[in-house]
Amino acid sequence: MTSTVTAAAVSKNFGAYQDAAVREPVIITKNGRPRTVLIAYEDYLRLAKRDRRVELTTALGDEELSAIEASAMEPGLDHLNLEVLKGKHAAD
Repeated sequence: MTSTVTAAAVSKNFGAYQDAAVREPVIITKNGRPRTVLIAYEDYLRLAKRDRRVELTTALGDEELSAIEASAMEPGLDHLNLEVLKGKHAAD
């Protein structure tokens, strides 16, 4: 479960909320609206790894497109093909 606290509460007792964020994300509000989230460093690293650079296929040259078409999935990653075929997203 995620905790939601005001920025003022975090300011007064940062250490406690920092400890809480190791267990679960802490949503910090300002003027009653969610503004930031305090999370464990390990969670941040996991999320950062999911960042992907996206390019349009129209920007790729013939050589790059040919390399993609000739590529094969690494052994043990066949489950990723199933996600694509089922219309699932990695973030689900």
